[in-house]
Amino acid sequence: MTARHPQVWLPTQFCRLADLPPGLDYARWDGRSAFPTDPAEVEFYVPPLTKDIDIIAGPLAGMTRLRAVQALSSGTDELRSALEHLPREVTLCSAQGVQAAGTAELALTLALACLRGIPESLRAQDREEWDPQTFSTLYGRSVLIVGHGAVGSALEDLLTPFGCVVTRVGRRGRDARQGPVHSVARLPGLVEDADVIVLSTPLTAATRQLFDAGLLARVKDGALLVNVSRGAVVDTDALLKEVHGGRLRAALDVSDPEPLPAGHPLWTAPGVLITPHVGAFTPDLWPRLEALVRRQLARFAAGEELENVVTR
Repeated sequence: MTARHPQVWLPTQFCRLADLPPGLDYARWDGRSAFPTDPAEVEFYVPPLTKDIDIIAGPLAGMTRLRAVQALSSGTDELRSALEHLPREVTLCSAQGVQAAGTAELALTLALACLRGIPESLRAQDREEWDPQTFSTLYGRSVLIVGHGAVGSALEDLLTPFGCVVTRVGRRGRDARQGPVHSVARLPGLVEDADVIVLSTPLTAATRQLFDAGLLARVKDGALLVNVSRGAVVDTDALLKEVHGGRLRAALDVSDPEPLPAGHPLWTAPGVLITPHVGAFTPDLWPRLEALVRRQLARFAAGEELENVVTR
């Protein structure tokens, strides 16, 4: 009798994913069609790359043999919540680091665009008005990076030519390659001196609305808040109050709610630049994700510890 191989579901987006480890049975699912095999046979699940948690979580209840889930995003808050309802232990892994370069690049782009008045210039262009103004610069500015993981570290490398004074904040105080990382408990004092604050921290119970009305009130006048993490790290109502008062500016690749609905006051808030959660999505993303999945499957087939374990 032929031994049963562990069943693996892969997303159909990985059309070029080949040279997969032997000893596993593979099926592909696009998140919309009927399930390719019985979910009860699946032991390793790589969900489709989508922001719709309902699609990702759809087959979970039927995956009674599930042992590991490899997310295709660095943020796993919603998927983690879905897995907590399962009556068995499942290892959840993130794609931490895979998306760091693109996300860090967008954070830098957003900061430069806001500081140099690119949104104002585009609006003047739409009006066909020649409207020269003097804007700020990133050179020599103090930058506070909240969440000094893969994205925060990559961003700091990109900031090097600008001569910025970088301060790092993480969940706990530690020493990193680029210098000391302060604990999040130091934030109330650190935000007072920052010209630019970049949020690249995961969304957890501890970071949900971390930047609430009280913390935003301590941010120095004229500072720029750049959020490339998750929208719920910031209290949206409190941020709206600050930008409408003209005290702060914001550049947001993420929002709360998300997607941002038509008519939401963030769309027309003064001093706010919005991009639709696109930081990680570059042409280089797919081969990086495929390489990660291939490594994880090889580890799984060999019974080895997986990379980027978030929780069990």
